[in-house]
Amino acid sequence: MTEILVAIAGVGITLCCFSFLYKDNPFYHFAESLYVGISAGYYLSVVSFHQVIKPLLLARLFPQQFASGLAVAGPSDAVFWIPAFLGILMLFKLVPSLSWISRYTIAFVMGVSTGLVLVTSIEQYIIPQIQKSIKPLILVDNVGTSLSNIILVLATICCLFYFFFSTEHKGPLYGNMAKLGIWFLMIFIGASFGSTVMGRLTILIGRFQYLANPLG
Repeated sequence: MTEILVAIAGVGITLCCFSFLYKDNPFYHFAESLYVGISAGYYLSVVSFHQVIKPLLLARLFPQQFASGLAVAGPSDAVFWIPAFLGILMLFKLVPSLSWISRYTIAFVMGVSTGLVLVTSIEQYIIPQIQKSIKPLILVDNVGTSLSNIILVLATICCLFYFFFSTEHKGPLYGNMAKLGIWFLMIFIGASFGSTVMGRLTILIGRFQYLANPLG
């Protein structure tokens, strides 16, 4: 009986989502609100509290009350009162007349996050991309790899020309390289969009298969 009710609910909500293909309607809004509400509740209760707040904050401030079953040992760490205080300041966002107090926490988080992300981005993205773009242009025994390396280096240079906005994109060299960079960027965006569409189609096919046999 439970499986039948779950199948009916799944089919009903799926059809409510598909009803948007006809026009905007209350059934679609119901499914949308249900999804947003369940997602927010799950994230708040399971992810935010049990995976972040409890093990990383409460278990360190009050180990006797919250550290049961967690890999936290030792006395209370007073340093964690600082993030606790900053988190409490964020609650002032709920009071319009005092919402400015939450800006201190936002400024602190933005500053720290920017510093950490900057270093991480340079180490994990920029430097590896530079290393991968340094390729030997000509390989005598492999024509395909040579052509691929030449295109990669050319595309990298052309894209850098396009994103250099200190000089106007004109002239036989600068203008043509920038225009070629646009073409390479469009090819990349088109391939990325195609990959995204294929992923969405995979999800759509899965929902159709579920509708065809909801009980499995």
